[in-house]
Amino acid sequence: MANFINLKVFPDFFRSASAGGIILIISLVISLLIANSAWGDVFANLLQTELGFESGQLHLKYSFLLWVNDGLMAIFFLLVGLEIKREMLEGELSSLRKAALPVFAAVGGMLVPAGIYALINAGTDTASGWGIPMATDIAFAIGLLSLLGSRVPTGLKIFLTALAIVDDLGAIVVIAVFYSEGLHGTYLLYAGGILLLLLLFNRFGVKSLVFYLVPGLFMWYFIHHSGIHATIAGVLTALTIPTTPDAKESPLEKLEHALTKPVNFLIMPIFALVNTNIRFEAGMVEGLLSPLGMGIVLGLLLGKPIGILLTSWLAVKLRVSVLPTGVNWKMVVGLGLLAGIGFTMSIFIALLSFSDPVHQTAAKFSILVASVLSGLLGFFMLRAVSVKSLTR
Repeated sequence: MANFINLKVFPDFFRSASAGGIILIISLVISLLIANSAWGDVFANLLQTELGFESGQLHLKYSFLLWVNDGLMAIFFLLVGLEIKREMLEGELSSLRKAALPVFAAVGGMLVPAGIYALINAGTDTASGWGIPMATDIAFAIGLLSLLGSRVPTGLKIFLTALAIVDDLGAIVVIAVFYSEGLHGTYLLYAGGILLLLLLFNRFGVKSLVFYLVPGLFMWYFIHHSGIHATIAGVLTALTIPTTPDAKESPLEKLEHALTKPVNFLIMPIFALVNTNIRFEAGMVEGLLSPLGMGIVLGLLLGKPIGILLTSWLAVKLRVSVLPTGVNWKMVVGLGLLAGIGFTMSIFIALLSFSDPVHQTAAKFSILVASVLSGLLGFFMLRAVSVKSLTR
């Protein structure tokens, strides 16, 4: 067997940029297989099993599903917050000219899909789901682009990464402002006090991550009970963690490196596994033609590339930015299609948008269909365009 198995394959796989996307796809397929097997009901009941404890003053007993969506996803948003802060300080968002193109593109890629969904669902009981097609799944989009390797210019990969980060920042704002429940002032006050403490730690040069992560846990608890979605605590904690201007590894970079693999190879696959739990039933395909289904599919499949193309063209036309080296407008369209892979982020917002399980299931199926179509079309378009550019 030793002659047939190269043990170096496994570490090489987990170091590759596409690995996270591949594992997400595997998790998605496993979840769908379980949901449509004899184990479907057992799995659904398992997700509703309550874990934790509670007392007179402390309430920490929730379903396994909620622990994943509110707990583990807070760690995901902690990583997203770290990436946003790093990019704003020293990366693709650190100057107006650098940030202009991905910012313009991301804004267009959020507003146009939301507008399409809102227009189709106006006056219906699913109108609140307008935020669903705004989201882009970073792991899937970048994972698919990475499969093209050197066939696509480096500038396109940087563009998509920066766009996805701005898109995530927009999703965070949307979740905090529009998808949070009634606010409880006392808990908000406690959370605000902890945030102030973290800012003071940063101001006075405290470098140890313990002084940020432990209070961050308490902030998560208070925000969870305040009515604002608990995952926002991850972002707020991330923005207070210090970095350094020199080449020495900062606390921010140290934590980002420590979280990247657990998030990509554990947290996101678990999220996909428990939330893609869709049982295929008669009428689902017809449901794609409902306002909910059409709003999501058209928003992700058409709204994303149209919005990204139009606003990118506007940024270049206004001369506030330029296309990255080696990138042409056909590639921007392909990139816009990849950004239409909403998957995990869109499912996350769908769960916040609807309390009705019927609407949640219909939304998840529509997201699945739209994301698969967007991913395939974007991948093959970029592959074709890149081959043509290489043969010239």
